[in-house]
Amino acid sequence: MDTALIGLATYGYIGLFIASFLSATILPFSSEVVFTTLLYAAPGNSWIYIMVATAGNSLGAFTCYALGRLGKLRWIERYLHISSEKIEQWKERLTQHATWACFFTFLPFIGDIIAVCAGFLRTPIAPTFLLITIGKAIRYLLWIAATYWVFV
Repeated sequence: MDTALIGLATYGYIGLFIASFLSATILPFSSEVVFTTLLYAAPGNSWIYIMVATAGNSLGAFTCYALGRLGKLRWIERYLHISSEKIEQWKERLTQHATWACFFTFLPFIGDIIAVCAGFLRTPIAPTFLLITIGKAIRYLLWIAATYWVFV
């Protein structure tokens, strides 16, 4: 898996976008590998890397949201590997604050579930997407601050 991720880094911004998108949807890997590889191998404008990674990861999370909004549990279990029991459990937890919870879609393991449940609960699209994007941007800002700006 690491070889595939580093292979994506050879495609620059497009590879970063693809890695970020896929890591927020169906593949259990971290886009930070490609992100960090690009930062060190091709030090360009780090702000562009942040924007590209945020866009890809946000659209990936929004894809999970859209699948939840469709309400097809069979698709979610098959493509996202999230059990219907887990979705029901999280739907109950998120009912009151589902839109605001979308900020936390950047968290590992539960981020995809939050996005899917927000779709099931039919949270308003614009605030949902905005909160997903803000959370994802902060994730990459913290990552770059911790792994790159500190050492350069």
